[in-house]
Amino acid sequence: MQAVSPLPPPGRLRTLSLATLANTVGSGLWLTGGVLYLTRDVGLSAVQVGTGLSVAGLVGLTASVPLGGLADRRDPRTLRVVLQVLQAVVAATYLLVDSFPVFLVVAVLELLLTSGNLAVRAALVAAVAGPQGRVHAFATLRAVANLGIAIGAGLAGFALVADTHLAYQILVAGNATTYLVSAALLLRLPALAPRPHPSTTAVPRRARPLRDGRFLAVSGASALLALHQTVLTLVVPLWAVNLLGAPPPVVSAVLLTNTVLTVLLAVRLSRGADSAAPAARKMRRAGLVLAAAMLLYATTAGLPTTAAVALLLVATVVYTVGDLWHGTAGAGLAYDLAPPDAVGAYQGADGMLAGLARALAPALLTLVVLDGGVPGWLAVGGLFAVVGLASPALTRWALATRPAV
Repeated sequence: MQAVSPLPPPGRLRTLSLATLANTVGSGLWLTGGVLYLTRDVGLSAVQVGTGLSVAGLVGLTASVPLGGLADRRDPRTLRVVLQVLQAVVAATYLLVDSFPVFLVVAVLELLLTSGNLAVRAALVAAVAGPQGRVHAFATLRAVANLGIAIGAGLAGFALVADTHLAYQILVAGNATTYLVSAALLLRLPALAPRPHPSTTAVPRRARPLRDGRFLAVSGASALLALHQTVLTLVVPLWAVNLLGAPPPVVSAVLLTNTVLTVLLAVRLSRGADSAAPAARKMRRAGLVLAAAMLLYATTAGLPTTAAVALLLVATVVYTVGDLWHGTAGAGLAYDLAPPDAVGAYQGADGMLAGLARALAPALLTLVVLDGGVPGWLAVGGLFAVVGLASPALTRWALATRPAV
């Protein structure tokens, strides 16, 4: 059973995994049904929802570094519990949305908390798992999160089939409830004292990650590779249905392939990224594999539908390997390049850059790939290859100013 289950053996990581599972079931509910609730039940237009989420997403990024820094100075477990209780309140407030201004306020509050909580979670993972286990823990939680989102998406299907006011209200309430369940599970962890600040100059404190140019260069490279997430969730579905003429269920097959492989392989492919140098080499492999996946996606153009669908699935398998290598390599670099007493703040900066890339990716990639066709795919693949190849050199440059710890 352990071979197929993403849940680790009993212990602190198991508790953290169960909290993540509960939380991401709610994420699956909201990701699947939230837009339909806001448009079909509340009555907002698709443009209003898209605009509100874009504005809220950009504003939300500002919480990453401050709340991550707070997790360096306070117990990250307690801080995350407080944030999740607040997230439950804000998630429930969607029941009161009846206009665009109210929706915008709620969405901004939600994404401020979400962005900050991701940085706090990274600090909590580091505190629970320690320097030698935090990348493994990150991969474990990613596998668990994919499982939770899949379960939540399946449960949301009942609300979407019913398509009634009551069904959508239950969906919103269910999402809010999962935050409380997750917070209750986190309370089973012991309180975690923050790392003491170094008292000597041997390990200088870098309290301001946004001024650490070498760290930002490495993190920025990882953020550029993070554009691939939008490739799978937005570009590939539109490419498959609108340009290849594939039936819409193919999109579900592509996303299901990625989800299943992530649950099964995330932990296995996380090995060897606990410190910066090997993590950078894994980032190089990730960039090259993602570039190969872009080439395969491009090759589907002009093929008969059946052959194109088969190649889409093969490309998604290759993509998923690159995606998982990128995720663990990025985590390993962000953790190992951060000063021991500023892990949360540095994770916040890393998350902010990744979030900025995700915010810009839809407009950029739809223009480059969907309007550009095969040359667009090749351009994106070339970008991924260049970023991957540059990662080891950027990492050596960043390590040159880091003291040995």
